[in-house]
Amino acid sequence: MDVPSAPPRENIPDFEDIGISAFTTTREAGSYDTLSGEPVRDVMLRWYGLRGFLQELAPRFATASQVHGTRVVEHDGVWEGWLRVSEADGHFAPRSGTAMAVTIADCVPVFLAHPEGAIALLHSGWRGTAARIIDRALAAFSRQGFAARDLRMHLGPAICGECYEVSAEVAQALTGIAAAPNREAASGRPHMDLRALIAGHAREAGVTRITTSPWCTRCDNALFFSHRAGDAGRQLAVMVAREPARVDSL
Repeated sequence: MDVPSAPPRENIPDFEDIGISAFTTTREAGSYDTLSGEPVRDVMLRWYGLRGFLQELAPRFATASQVHGTRVVEHDGVWEGWLRVSEADGHFAPRSGTAMAVTIADCVPVFLAHPEGAIALLHSGWRGTAARIIDRALAAFSRQGFAARDLRMHLGPAICGECYEVSAEVAQALTGIAAAPNREAASGRPHMDLRALIAGHAREAGVTRITTSPWCTRCDNALFFSHRAGDAGRQLAVMVAREPARVDSL
């Protein structure tokens, strides 16, 4: 059988030694947003190609309609195929065999993994960051007996602090304190580094092994889609804990 090729992507090496694959697609792969105005047929062909590739690694594939909330869906069951959840911004699977994906443009894709194969993938914009969606994911790991100190976390390509200008109200929601004017910005508005904030929240909860992508979706707009740059397209963050039998067959 011909295995569909993986889309153009930025691989994350942090989890490979524990049997977990994680990556972010690039602009070259095309958009995965069915609401971008691009013909839906073209977008869905990309999704089906990705599903075919991931099917060689895991029988289950979970996605969701993202709403900038804090719901993390727990996939703790035996099923096969592609599950599309109505409204959620995170996925958690306590055992191997489930692939998951979230769409991103400037928001932060958060990858979490335990050496025993439990994984979580989050879409964290400013609302999700302020509402601590990361805490929801860590609580899911904890309920399954996986301590935060044993987890690995990677913060993928997202808009950087120098590019992410926000209102004073958003800055206060993120930090809990009134933001001072940014005298270096022409607008005087504050800038926020979402990845640094999420990393800080995770460290407070006990996560110590944290890495961050060097890529900014706005600075590196030739490589990634960026909402702030005016793009309608969206890339994907993808994560899968490979089933041992499927690893051996590749």
